[in-house]
Amino acid sequence: MLYTPETAQDAAKYAVGRAAVERYAHDGARLGLGSGTTSAWFVRAFGEKVAEGLDVVGVPTSTATRDLALSLGIPLMDLNDLNQPLDVTLDGPDEVDHDGDMIKGGGACLLWERMVAAASHKMVCIADDSKLVETLGKFALPIEVIPFGWKATRRSIASLLDDLGYRETEIVRRLRDGEPVVTDSGNFVLDAHLDRITDKALLDTNLNWIAGVVENGLFTGIASEIMMASPDGEVRIIDLPHRYAARVPEWRKVSDLDHGRQQ
Repeated sequence: MLYTPETAQDAAKYAVGRAAVERYAHDGARLGLGSGTTSAWFVRAFGEKVAEGLDVVGVPTSTATRDLALSLGIPLMDLNDLNQPLDVTLDGPDEVDHDGDMIKGGGACLLWERMVAAASHKMVCIADDSKLVETLGKFALPIEVIPFGWKATRRSIASLLDDLGYRETEIVRRLRDGEPVVTDSGNFVLDAHLDRITDKALLDTNLNWIAGVVENGLFTGIASEIMMASPDGEVRIIDLPHRYAARVPEWRKVSDLDHGRQQ
């Protein structure tokens, strides 16, 4: 089935989704399938290739992505069944800066997105060009917290932000139709309105030390590449060869050491 974008922004998302499929979806590939609107266009383009006979398997980053992939006939596997890293995870941001650092979690899938990205050899950010910003922070930073004692957790987050120079930050529990948003793991999402993030890696690492915080949506040093498209369909690739990651997966540290020995 061919899909026709109805807006200029969707056209850009579909263009980058198709380009990502052409670049990374080959026979035998094992791909992490991101969540959100851009990733949904990628999954649709991916499904078209599967319908043509492409032999691949995907690991979804949300139940919504899982359901979309299954409806398109894309073979899926569970993250628990991996015995080696995925080839690549392709996922979209709510904001991405020129360093390739991102705010994610607008769709409340940040924990699964981080886990699948960490289980991959590389993570590629796919986006329409409206998501590129000079400084992260206009989009509220999502923070996933367990429901138990969430107000106490919010106070701890506010205290940390105050210590880091973010004064009187508004931190709100995300609601939908008057009810708390609940993630696929059964947690709440707090949105911190920072306006401008000044030390990305420091904030990324410190938030997760707070008891009750499960994950935060500041993804620093994770992307190896940005694929970005404009509404006219032009796609450009921004390579990010030397990245500082606030949290590096253990298998990647070992891989880097092995690579150094071979040199």
